[in-house]
Amino acid sequence: MSEWIISIEGTETGHTVALCLALLAALLHALFGSLQKGRVDPWISRGAIDASQFLLALPIALFLVPPPVGIEWVLIFGALPIHFAYKVGMAQAYSLGAYTVVYPVVRGTGPVVTVIAAWIVFGEVFTLTQWLGVFVLLAGIFGLAIHNLRTIKVARDTLVPAMWLAVVTGALAALYTTYDAYAIRATPDPFTFLAWFFVIASVDMPILAAIRWRRMTDRPDLGHTMRLGVFGAILAFGSFGSVMLATRLDKVGEAAILRETSTVFAALIGWLVLRETVGPTRVALMSLIALGAVIVELAG
Repeated sequence: MSEWIISIEGTETGHTVALCLALLAALLHALFGSLQKGRVDPWISRGAIDASQFLLALPIALFLVPPPVGIEWVLIFGALPIHFAYKVGMAQAYSLGAYTVVYPVVRGTGPVVTVIAAWIVFGEVFTLTQWLGVFVLLAGIFGLAIHNLRTIKVARDTLVPAMWLAVVTGALAALYTTYDAYAIRATPDPFTFLAWFFVIASVDMPILAAIRWRRMTDRPDLGHTMRLGVFGAILAFGSFGSVMLATRLDKVGEAAILRETSTVFAALIGWLVLRETVGPTRVALMSLIALGAVIVELAG
């Protein structure tokens, strides 16, 4: 698999595969987000997911991929503080606000920052038409967040702080996307970075979750929580792995934009699974998001 991924970098086949991977990452990321904002406390659910990530990734890292050498270890460990800050921000935002308000703001803040960072770091340039697509997508994402803010009935007193925290968390998502794209490109075998990243970056949240668990009086069912953790870990492997491979195969900015169609999937999940209200306004805004992504891709 590694040899094939490396062989199609920068080719038309690589572009097509990157497109499919970014859209797959969008769907899986929306499912992942809904798990963390489901019935289980978001700190506990994230701890269970990361614990499962560690246990599943460790044998892969030890026995199935080439070990990191030299600067590769530095690149992997360098991702830790960014991802830790992102995970803490995400858990806190979910604690304060409704999923369909928080998630669009997080995902909407990142694209412009990522596109600009990709221009600075990788020399990628968007055309004027692609920038039009970016702003159409952002109009849909932030329009969806504002609409949800006005109509959601739960936790009204904490929704505004949750949205501001979501903006900061979205900026962190852009930062880790750019950093990780650089790291996976600098690692000869992309699966070396992915496997060891999931091992090393998964030890922090289980510790915080265990501390929170001990302080809780009404603890969630442990069996259900661990099953959720395993399912979430599999989704995380697919989501993060897909978008990281997409950034290695093709433009970082385009992969980041296409991943933000996860907001459409998130709205559908909020409606179908979490029983949050969806109406014609939301449908129109979700259509804007999809249109923006299509414009970016066709104009690229």
